[in-house]
Amino acid sequence: MLTLALDTSSAAGSAAVVRDGRVVIERAGDGSRTHGERLPAELMAVLRDAGVTVKDVDRLAVAVGPGSFTGLRVGIATIQGLAVALGTHVTPVSTFEALAWHARDDADAVATWIDAHRGEVFATLFTRDGRTTIEAPSSLPPAATLDAWSPALAPLARVRWLGDGAVRYRDVIEARLGSRAAIDAAPPLIAGAIGLIADAEPDRAVRPHALVPLYVRRSDAELARDRRETTPKA
Repeated sequence: MLTLALDTSSAAGSAAVVRDGRVVIERAGDGSRTHGERLPAELMAVLRDAGVTVKDVDRLAVAVGPGSFTGLRVGIATIQGLAVALGTHVTPVSTFEALAWHARDDADAVATWIDAHRGEVFATLFTRDGRTTIEAPSSLPPAATLDAWSPALAPLARVRWLGDGAVRYRDVIEARLGSRAAIDAAPPLIAGAIGLIADAEPDRAVRPHALVPLYVRRSDAELARDRRETTPKA
């Protein structure tokens, strides 16, 4: 089974080819250009370097968020187009799940923090297997996230933290948890993990039109529109 996986939740993102539970190739994208400029060419390039063509693809997988709102929309639309052309299904994988995949069985729990900008993080807390949710997805300032998680974190001896939000707010985490927090130095590429999750859970695949982004919070454009609508006119 050959799976083509795509992540556009961050500026660079990544793409990967997975065959029968093994990552054949995984590559970061060119963060200096928009996803709209790079896709689907980057997907075709990673297939070529894996020694296969798009006609060899059995399954598609894509990050549905959270992350860059525009990036997610472009990535999902690209995969939807390919899925329709190939007549295949798509496995949606959250960015949280893909990050947690890299830390399975490595601590008492796995915390995934993604920089949500505006001083907030998209956050979820998983059990040590990186699959079962302890704290549901949220979008709050780092300190407020830790406050909300306090009862769940209290009995844990060691928590693995992943994501660019954990790297950015390392000082906040360590001030609260000290040596109980193990923070990865840099966010990992996640397209490979997305492909592996899709390969391991084939029943998760859906028809292309059924893909739904996981935004966690409303976009800046929506918030700006609401402010315009509620601001009294002069």
